[in-house]
Amino acid sequence: MSDRYTGANATIIGLAREGTALARYLAGLGARVTVSDLRPPSELGPALRQIADLPIHLVLGVNRVEDAVQADALFLSPGVPLNTPVVKAAQAAGVPIVSEPLLFCERCPAPIVGVTGSSGKSTTTSLIGEMLRGGPHRVWVGGNIGVPLIGYLDAITPNDRVVLELSSFQLALFNRSPAIAVVTNLSPDHLDRHASLEEYYEAKRNIVRFQQPGNVAILNRDDPNVVRFADGPLSEIRWFSLKEPVERGAYLAGNALWLSVGEPRKLVDVTELKLVGRHNVANALAAALAAEAAGASDDAIRTALRSFSGIKHRLEIVKELDGVVYVNDSISTSPARAIAALESFERPVIWLAGGRSKRLPIGELVTVAARRVKRAVIYGEDGPALCAGLVAAGLSSVDECDSFEGAVRRAIEAAEPGDVVLLSPACASFDQFRDYEERGEAFRDLVRRMTEER
Repeated sequence: MSDRYTGANATIIGLAREGTALARYLAGLGARVTVSDLRPPSELGPALRQIADLPIHLVLGVNRVEDAVQADALFLSPGVPLNTPVVKAAQAAGVPIVSEPLLFCERCPAPIVGVTGSSGKSTTTSLIGEMLRGGPHRVWVGGNIGVPLIGYLDAITPNDRVVLELSSFQLALFNRSPAIAVVTNLSPDHLDRHASLEEYYEAKRNIVRFQQPGNVAILNRDDPNVVRFADGPLSEIRWFSLKEPVERGAYLAGNALWLSVGEPRKLVDVTELKLVGRHNVANALAAALAAEAAGASDDAIRTALRSFSGIKHRLEIVKELDGVVYVNDSISTSPARAIAALESFERPVIWLAGGRSKRLPIGELVTVAARRVKRAVIYGEDGPALCAGLVAAGLSSVDECDSFEGAVRRAIEAAEPGDVVLLSPACASFDQFRDYEERGEAFRDLVRRMTEER
């Protein structure tokens, strides 16, 4: 059967994970594919090897306007800003702007649970997947977490369940919403890419904006910015809350998590959760609601809540030695995420933070840190501003280091029995690393090597 992309000119900007998956998928449909990336071939070795067998035209080291305006469709990777010249030229020429997750959502035969938010979306996405795996359906988890799913479309059936983490960059291009949509919370983030905070929030709103009757929107009742999203969608709104019981939702009452879709029933006690921190109780409530809406049983939800211990790079315990716990929270790339991490521990914290900021306010972060942190060890491109903020907030023990390795070493040297050494950067990693995952792996390796040297 012919496809609308068969014989079409498809230009892909950005040869990262999504770009590579898209190139293989579109070439398989018979599209004439051009892949453009600002990086030179020397930096694209693994990606180029993945598409070496395909009849693809490569334009590397530059993004040419002609490749965009002459395309029948322009596909953007999440790292490509919408205000770049090639994208603006394509929009002016009327070229459709598409993304891998949008194309996947258009063509996926299975029900989709979409998850977004400023923090907690990776944990919530993974937890929903675990809950659904306890039932009769085959489960696919992807999007902004894990692998792009476009290459698995032929294997996905209507009886499967798909869980997608969706970022603001991905949602900005959406003109449709998943059948089940979750918004964990909203706080300032990515102001280095979005023109304003409102633009960032409006991109997030696309996850519910186009929902239809019969769909379900799962929203954080405790977050005023998320509550606004209840105005407009035609879907059923279900709430989750840490503060008060809610009808048709999930909530914390005393020390127990409750589900009140239909007859209210207790799920688990907070003490049964392996996840650390109050913010993860909210993530668990959101996940339970989403999994129930997608067909998970109460027993499957309870089993996952009791067994799920989190995701890599999110409050991940790397090592415990001599009374010191080393925790990798490299995924915390914003002040709000770092605050949640800092508030997760009662023990004294040696805090590792820094990197490249996203032009986000740090007032609340330094106030919380001054109250909860024993010593801050700061590094990276925008470390000096963070150091100055911490000192101004009254934290007397602040070290600034020239390198990430030096910062990890200083934190280990400063730690005493009973302390937590917490990497929760509050900044992006791009000044020194490819992404937060590479930063987290570096932290893991350094902790293991340096603690063995002591």
